[in-house]
Amino acid sequence: MVEAMAAAGAGIGAGIAAIGAGLGIGRIGGSALESIARQPESVGDIRSNMIVAAALVEGAVFFAIVVCLLILFV
Repeated sequence: MVEAMAAAGAGIGAGIAAIGAGLGIGRIGGSALESIARQPESVGDIRSNMIVAAALVEGAVFFAIVVCLLILFV
């Protein structure tokens, strides 16, 4: 019973992490496109900041998924 609840919690947690990452990265991309449209001369700076922010979001999501997998298998 406890194992089934842990598996369900791990699955829900991984799903929430993936959905949150999709929303976050989509918002980062949309904001970057708006910024580039307003100031086309600063494309390089905006792009590099966008990539760094997306990488940080993905890193946090990978950590959350690894924690969910640890809950599932340990």
